[in-house]
Amino acid sequence: MSQHPPSLDPRPGAPVVRTDGNRRTLAFESGDIQSEMLLSHPDALVLDYARAMMCFALFAPRPRHILMVGLGGGSLAKFCYRHFPHTRITVLEISREVIALRNAFRVPPDDARLRIVHADAAEHVKALQGAADVILVDGFDAAGMPAALGSAAFYRDCRRALREGGVLVANILSYDPCHDAIVARIGGAFRGRVCDFPGIAGNNHLMFALRAAAGGTPTRAARLQQRFARRRGLGAGFLNKLLARVLVAWLARRPV
Repeated sequence: MSQHPPSLDPRPGAPVVRTDGNRRTLAFESGDIQSEMLLSHPDALVLDYARAMMCFALFAPRPRHILMVGLGGGSLAKFCYRHFPHTRITVLEISREVIALRNAFRVPPDDARLRIVHADAAEHVKALQGAADVILVDGFDAAGMPAALGSAAFYRDCRRALREGGVLVANILSYDPCHDAIVARIGGAFRGRVCDFPGIAGNNHLMFALRAAAGGTPTRAARLQQRFARRRGLGAGFLNKLLARVLVAWLARRPV
């Protein structure tokens, strides 16, 4: 039987938390799960798209600073906090209601490495320059991706906020009416240095974009990006999904 913790808010568009046995979920609408946690293993990545977003580690295996747009149930923040112990993590979340659920999803308290910031990411990122090695864009509300997070200006700001050689991962719903336009805007902002992994996460289309290093010398990350762009990842959806699973398992077990 489902249990509804006190944080449940029935207002339309409000975040809804449900617990069923070992499973706790966050959704904005019934059946539209944004985040999922196993109570027995709260730092694990349960959803395919969350594992797929961790493929940023192919390009930036030991980032100094990860900037996340969107907290949700904190799955990505918790995983990175645990398995990148030398990395600072900043999470930008526009909804106070979502932030208020951090304890329900066992997100660690803020400290020297982790900060959850109540902010409009589109405005916050404008002020950053060369501040992050990785930017993860996973910001949704009840209506989908806010227009500001799909704009050309936002992705230009993200590129400026990355250090040279940094990587952006954008989670775009394949059925979003603006999907093709957003993909084109990312490509334009990052001057074509983009790739994806088709079939890796169902209706979640993840775009990986690199800010090239100065001087034009191809880096390991740039060579990987070009190879993945030519082959559309590993060339088959099931292989791309397997890649994400293997990478997450490696990250969870690698020495730090």
